[in-house]
Amino acid sequence: MTPTLVRQHLPHAGAAPRVDLRARARDWSEIQERMLVPLYEAVYERLEVGPATRLLGLGCGSGLSLLMAAARGAAVTGVDASPERMALARERLLPEAPGTRARPDTRLVDGSPRDAAQPGAPGYTLVTAFEPIGCLAGDSEGLSGLLAEATPLARRGAAVVLAGWGPPERCATASVMRVATKLAEPLRTSGAWRPACRDDLEDVAQRAGLRPDGSGRVACPFGYADVDSAVRGLKSTGLFDAAMTATDQVQVDKELAEALHPHQRQDGTVWMPNVFRYLIARTP
Repeated sequence: MTPTLVRQHLPHAGAAPRVDLRARARDWSEIQERMLVPLYEAVYERLEVGPATRLLGLGCGSGLSLLMAAARGAAVTGVDASPERMALARERLLPEAPGTRARPDTRLVDGSPRDAAQPGAPGYTLVTAFEPIGCLAGDSEGLSGLLAEATPLARRGAAVVLAGWGPPERCATASVMRVATKLAEPLRTSGAWRPACRDDLEDVAQRAGLRPDGSGRVACPFGYADVDSAVRGLKSTGLFDAAMTATDQVQVDKELAEALHPHQRQDGTVWMPNVFRYLIARTP
């Protein structure tokens, strides 16, 4: 769970891996993004998202979380720095095909949260940052920057939702993610995998000047049709870019497939139970 399950921090040393960004965005949209649907549903239900909601989605990716909020009647604005994923979000939310109709009160903004400002418009009532932190060293720093730009656009007392990985012992995917750290070790990158800490979300909220107002945990199992789909889905997060820089894509694919083997069932599917945590905070 920039619109990824874990924030992408490419190493400073060495060249970035050659990646087909369009294919990666499609893998995210078709394979990986749906893994967080239980998280989206739990948050929207708890906050009673509906026609009175003006939502700003940070790192909205290919737009699934926005689509679910819009289906509840919310006015949604999505912001993301990935042109490839934003193109897929537009296909979902702002279709141009003849006979189709774009969803009302829907905006998609390439770039940063400050680009989502609408002079004279009411402030946002809900800001979501559904990209889970607490799995990659330094991932909270990027989130703090996004919040610094986004919270001035929200109303006083608006809800700001932050998401994070649960304890490693309750996240089967944690063992697979250690592959990224092992392979990227020669680069000693700050973007390596690390176990989630209990107060990750609270620390970010405090630095952003937000007031915690509740939290919850949600089961978000990662399920894939086969090992190949699992490898493609996990690589679409960007977590393994440093590993591909240190080695190569073939090696990363091989190591990932081996790490996924304990989670493969007799019918060939891959199933990894995970728990994610969310924090609801309020703007001052």
